[in-house]
Amino acid sequence: MSLEGLNAYKIMWVLVFFDLPTETKKERKAASQFRKDMMKDGFGMFQFSIYLRHCPSRENAAVHIKRVKKLLPETGHVGILSITDMQFGLMEVFSGRKEKPAQAPSQQLEMF
Repeated sequence: MSLEGLNAYKIMWVLVFFDLPTETKKERKAASQFRKDMMKDGFGMFQFSIYLRHCPSRENAAVHIKRVKKLLPETGHVGILSITDMQFGLMEVFSGRKEKPAQAPSQQLEMF
């Protein structure tokens, strides 16, 4: 993919929102494993139960969405949302009342 092919409408962000039960030891272990496995796939924590991943294309985002679906724990609620880089750039992020810049994409090496 050339640099010309990368633009804010083709680059994607995948966000995974989840609310998993943690009342029993088994549930805590499953929730922890879900987070660890997502991090192994390149997701980073945005908030405690919101993880995100930068993807260079819709096709690449689809691959990571498929992987998350395979990781789903037996119980709990999980939402997966993919948005363009342009949409992600419109997000306003605050720490207290102070606005923070949106997260910059991580550097990823791709070989074709």
